[in-house]
Amino acid sequence: MLVWDCGIPGKVNTSWEGGRYTLTLKFTEDFPSAPPEVSFQPPIFHPNVYPSGRVCLSILDPSKGWKPSITLKQMLVGIQDLLDNPNNDDPAQSLASELLRKDPAQYKRRIERQARKYRAT
Repeated sequence: MLVWDCGIPGKVNTSWEGGRYTLTLKFTEDFPSAPPEVSFQPPIFHPNVYPSGRVCLSILDPSKGWKPSITLKQMLVGIQDLLDNPNNDDPAQSLASELLRKDPAQYKRRIERQARKYRAT
């Protein structure tokens, strides 16, 4: 198994801006036939991130959108896009999903606090 640690920045002009979010990608011998397991370390507050940190995204799911032709760049850009465009129809973290649905302004404030916590240095 190959383990790769990397960081993605929050997009400019979003609540995620300024933060740098660390990901761990675990590639099995089946890659690229099977997607890597991708997780935020430490886990972040987001509707599509399980409490364990694992990312819930269709292009990383072999039963949904994974294709062996998906590149590492496409994976990372897809995760970066997911930060500011959560899929609340497929939640992995109920508290984040509920807050986004019931009080978007409070959700935004929480994300902005998180971005400050993970400020890129």
